Amino acid sequence: MLALASTVFLYYTIWTLLLPFVDDSHPLQHAFPPRVWAIRIPVILLLLGGAVVAGFLSVVMIRSNRKKALKARQKGGLKGKGKKI
Repeated sequence: MLALASTVFLYYTIWTLLLPFVDDSHPLQHAFPPRVWAIRIPVILLLLGGAVVAGFLSVVMIRSNRKKALKARQKGGLKGKGKKI
């Protein structure tokens, strides 16, 4: 994982910091996507990551509230069994 992260970091660094100084006709330019994607890809990944985190937190909060509601119903149900409405 460390090797993969280092490779991705090195590739992205070369793409964003060094490629603007290389001539457009140089063959190195063909090894990288257009520079506009250097901004789009991280933004998309951040949005997807935020959506995953928000979804996970929502599921956890919903399950927690269900457990609390079930406990409250069980406690309230035992006390109020003799009442007629």
